[in-house]
Amino acid sequence: MQVVNDPQKLGFCPKRLQRITDWMHRYIDSGKLAGATTVIARKGQLAYTNSIGKKDIDTNQDWDFETILRFYSMTKPITSVAMMQLYEQGLFHLDDPVEEYLPELKNMNVLLPDAISLNDCVPAKNKVTIHDLFLHTAGFTYGFNNDLLSDAYIERKTDFDPTHGTNREVLKRVANLPLQFEPGTKWNYGINTDILGILVEVISGKTLDRYFEENIFQPLGMTDTAFDISPSKQDRLASLYVPTSENGLQLYENAINTEYLEGNVKCLSGGGGLLSTASDYLKFADMMRQKGQFKNERILGPRTVDQITANHLPGDLASMGQPVFSEVSFKGVGFGLGVWSMLNPNLAGLSGNIGDYGWGGAASTVFWVDPKEDMIVMFLTQLLPSSHYPLRKELRALTYQSLID
Repeated sequence: MQVVNDPQKLGFCPKRLQRITDWMHRYIDSGKLAGATTVIARKGQLAYTNSIGKKDIDTNQDWDFETILRFYSMTKPITSVAMMQLYEQGLFHLDDPVEEYLPELKNMNVLLPDAISLNDCVPAKNKVTIHDLFLHTAGFTYGFNNDLLSDAYIERKTDFDPTHGTNREVLKRVANLPLQFEPGTKWNYGINTDILGILVEVISGKTLDRYFEENIFQPLGMTDTAFDISPSKQDRLASLYVPTSENGLQLYENAINTEYLEGNVKCLSGGGGLLSTASDYLKFADMMRQKGQFKNERILGPRTVDQITANHLPGDLASMGQPVFSEVSFKGVGFGLGVWSMLNPNLAGLSGNIGDYGWGGAASTVFWVDPKEDMIVMFLTQLLPSSHYPLRKELRALTYQSLID
């Protein structure tokens, strides 16, 4: 799917698609982004793709479709697919208590609402279930959420970063901290999918990288997706940047000092550890668009994909206790098994359709699938944090305005 077809035959206006190119250039030519790729596919055919800018400003290397990137939380849908493959084999139930598989998580405590220290907690009334992990309703958090528990996550290195130890070593540190709230009662973006990644290992008997490789990457032909990068591919890794106070760019990590170099990665983060390319991730997204099928390979059953992409919350994210952080709008957006589920794009203030789904990553990457339009959209760059520019909102507007049929 790398040959661009006549966009008009796919229902797009070429002049309106040019607005996406102009938008990309505004960000890159002004120095706000180093490089980026945008992909729009409809009915299994590419209608638009463009890669512009540099994968490293200092070395002046061009950014292209095969540039290797940190996909961070776009790892989550892949881990969800892995778990649901095991679910399809009858190897677990969504309402299973996680402690049945991970005894480290027995007897968890919950912080009191007015807690001023980690000791201000009580025993949890509810057990964390596998469903809670999928939905981010378990009570775990992330270190960037700027509260008492998040600060403890940073101090005790519980965010499943590549060099923080093995998955189980990090999990033991997590188990010694309380939960943010009673499991099942609120939504809070956190390390839940990392724990799902450990469950993949426990249930399958394989390490997460091996399971992914054998059951997802090889069948889909994702040859450049992994938790680390070999020296032979190192020059293809884009540099990661953070914005300056003047909306310029400051280098955060480049291909030379990357912590993802082969042999350096200890923690296989199911929540955010994968490196990949536009070419590879498009194959995964197209498998989801086709309800679990890619070419001659069936990864999941169609009804399982429907189960993943449907809203599992009683309402939208805003109804679940005003989350601290999310990759999407709180209003009008629900959550499935590792992806958002669009409930009301007008309430969310976004262009789109009811039922579109996807997820983004911390380095300002995003993808979504729109079943109504039979469409995949993906935007990839390397800027931390993802909230600095409204890239996703703008790309949604630009994408849907270009559709004329």
